[in-house]
Amino acid sequence: MSTPFYRPLSPTCGLRVSPLALGTLPFGGDNGMSHMGNLGPDEAAVLLDRSLEAGINLLDTANLYSGGVSEEVLGETLARSGRYDDFLITTKARMVIGDGPNDGGASRWHLLNELEKSLRRLGRDHVDLFYLHHWDGETPLEETLQTMDGLVRAGKIRYYGVSNYTAWQLMKASKACEVNGFIKPVVQQIHYSPYSREAEYEMIPAGIDQGIGTQVWSPMGMGLLSGKYRRDQRPESGARMVDGDGSDMRVADWEKLYHVVDVLEGVAQRKNATIPQVLLAWLLQRPGVTNLAVGARSLEQWNDLLGTFEVALDTEDAQAIDDAGRPALAYPFWHQADMASERMSAADRSIMATTKREIAARIGE
Repeated sequence: MSTPFYRPLSPTCGLRVSPLALGTLPFGGDNGMSHMGNLGPDEAAVLLDRSLEAGINLLDTANLYSGGVSEEVLGETLARSGRYDDFLITTKARMVIGDGPNDGGASRWHLLNELEKSLRRLGRDHVDLFYLHHWDGETPLEETLQTMDGLVRAGKIRYYGVSNYTAWQLMKASKACEVNGFIKPVVQQIHYSPYSREAEYEMIPAGIDQGIGTQVWSPMGMGLLSGKYRRDQRPESGARMVDGDGSDMRVADWEKLYHVVDVLEGVAQRKNATIPQVLLAWLLQRPGVTNLAVGARSLEQWNDLLGTFEVALDTEDAQAIDDAGRPALAYPFWHQADMASERMSAADRSIMATTKREIAARIGE
């Protein structure tokens, strides 16, 4: 693939990654995760081969996925062929994975223990990107960050990031690294979709301000935005959340979600594309977004998602999707737009483009 296809993982990092990362949540299917997929090495190899053809160079997994079986399947698949040597591998740790008192959290003990297990399952001596899978409010932050710093310096991990951190948690971690001379995280992995837009308030602006890249997980909301879920229908089988209650994604406003899907469908029809393709294309042009981690349970699904690269959204299309899912105006952003918008940074502008439109609509301009 040509160099412009790839994107820097973050403005403060020289690693180039593909716009889409293949998520391995569907690999394994053990430990209560069969509804996410149950692909074995044979099926995984088909997806990896297609990824190579498409220029995908990043694979995303975690110790949590199927209780480590996802990593095992990926490791067995990677060992089958020297063709896979150029893939970059992401994994994660912090979540509770057992009944012991130290089987969760971001302590030095837990992180080192889980990374070693992940490396054995993956059959590698390092991972390219290691995420702190969530905030730990009990372990001293300096202990966690010193551990990550040491892992980078030892070559066990090439880069690290944080996942599901709030903006203040990200900023606190960044400052702690500065004060202590630790290597900083270079990327955040967060949930973001045309419906779920909370990250636009502060998480994405914080990333822009700090030079932290943003990788999106579950951009289709565990399939809720795929087009399978409508006002009058639910998929009978083959979907991650067949009952459609939205509990995993905290759907607070089903009518708004359906409206977003309707708009995505309208754009897809105009572009002769699918809803997932349009959705991913929209996210890839959002401020601060580096790439998207997406899972596929079949070659057909993966080919459809790879078709995203053929979709070009014009301003009208992007605006329609933006308008459909735009979050309610929150303080202090409306006050900044009203009273102090003459001096804005790139981080401010990532919010204010939306804010100004909503203010104009509110006052009838």
